[in-house]
Amino acid sequence: MDVRVAIVTESFLPAANGVTTSVLRVLDHLAARGHDAVVVCPGPAPRRYAGFPVVQASSFSYRGFRAAVPSLQLVKTLDSFAPDVLHAASPFGLGAQALVLARRRGVPTVAVFQTDVAGFARKHGLSATAPGIWRWLRYVHACADLTLAPSSASLADLAAAGVERTEWWGRGVDAETYHPRHRTTPEGAALRRRLLAGAPEGAVLVGYVGRLAPEKRVERLAVLNDDPRVRLVVVGDGPSRPALERQLPGAAFLGRLDGAELARAYAALDVFVHTGTHETFGQTLQEAMASGVTVVAPAAGGPLDVVAEGDTGYLYAPEDDRALAGAVRVLAADPAMRARMGEAGRRRVLPRSWAALGEALLGHYATVIDRAEARVARQVAGFERHQYSERHQYS
Repeated sequence: MDVRVAIVTESFLPAANGVTTSVLRVLDHLAARGHDAVVVCPGPAPRRYAGFPVVQASSFSYRGFRAAVPSLQLVKTLDSFAPDVLHAASPFGLGAQALVLARRRGVPTVAVFQTDVAGFARKHGLSATAPGIWRWLRYVHACADLTLAPSSASLADLAAAGVERTEWWGRGVDAETYHPRHRTTPEGAALRRRLLAGAPEGAVLVGYVGRLAPEKRVERLAVLNDDPRVRLVVVGDGPSRPALERQLPGAAFLGRLDGAELARAYAALDVFVHTGTHETFGQTLQEAMASGVTVVAPAAGGPLDVVAEGDTGYLYAPEDDRALAGAVRVLAADPAMRARMGEAGRRRVLPRSWAALGEALLGHYATVIDRAEARVARQVAGFERHQYSERHQYS
């Protein structure tokens, strides 16, 4: 059965982050399977993606994020499209309006929890707002028929906040695009030579890929500044870049990369380091592992599910910069260990294709649609019984 899916997302192109990536892969899968979709997102955005229309909602910028404001445009879009199911990606503002509207229209809904908004607020110096944010998120997700979360830690956070009707739905990885072969292609080899130019024999490339923002805590890599064996590589852009260039004076800042350039940057690394402690999943960890790169990440949130400690990399105490540096230095000194862990990491993520995750998502759509149909059938049956009773009460 063809499904009509309205995707309302708090982030979309040209923004590059986990929410956007997830939505793009969902749209790719819907297109490949012949389903229909419409996207509502903060503007500016492309007018179409994967053949589907993209509707831009009015938005404003805050600390480098584009945030949409609730509007009549969303109401008109959903009413005209008449979806079978509404998919709210990381709902908070625009997604909250969509979930409330869908409930009033009787449209089944799936909400995807993938941003620790309360954690980000704390990192931006707004700790006092965290309890209020969780209260709001509890209300938002209570409006959804089903909430999907990408990790066991996220599911536990939702349960602690009183959010019900939750299921696991992970993140896929493109293991063909992110592949170890890029390390030895002429372009990949040239990139490694450029990044290691002037470094001592046996030096290693230690890198971070992602948005450069306060909550990502990339400045923690400064603990490696004085290690002559380490050449730091930072891929990405964002509001923290000017400060990071001062804090990491020896690092190579490659800016935002996409496609083949990003794949080569991953594969060029010897060690990938994840520094943020409020990730609901950690998609860049999977991409690094698919590239055959061993990883180091905090033992918190999503990375707990992604990294197999001692097998595909190391987990460090979340707030211990010395532990972070210690894990990197152990790996820097042992190329055989890096190679072994890199191979194990790729094997670990190979089954996690976006196609498999797309099929699982279609299963979740079917579940909420079936529940809605059963609910309507019960209501109709109840009404008919009432009518029958009314007719025979006075006969």
